[in-house]
Amino acid sequence: MTETEEQALRAKLAELLQEHRDLDAAIAAMAEQGVKDQLTITRLKKRKLQLRDQITRIEDALLPDIIA
Repeated sequence: MTETEEQALRAKLAELLQEHRDLDAAIAAMAEQGVKDQLTITRLKKRKLQLRDQITRIEDALLPDIIA
């Protein structure tokens, strides 16, 4: 992996982590307000899980497997 590719992955990772935190805050705010729109909450949670999967894939690409 070139340095440019690694920088691009790290930038994407930071973006995904921020979106994940934002979704977490939005879900928490909806729960605190007592929002009963379960469809919206479910969609936000699903998107959050998708982001977590993408974050995991990028982290795996950035951190090589080292067998000790």
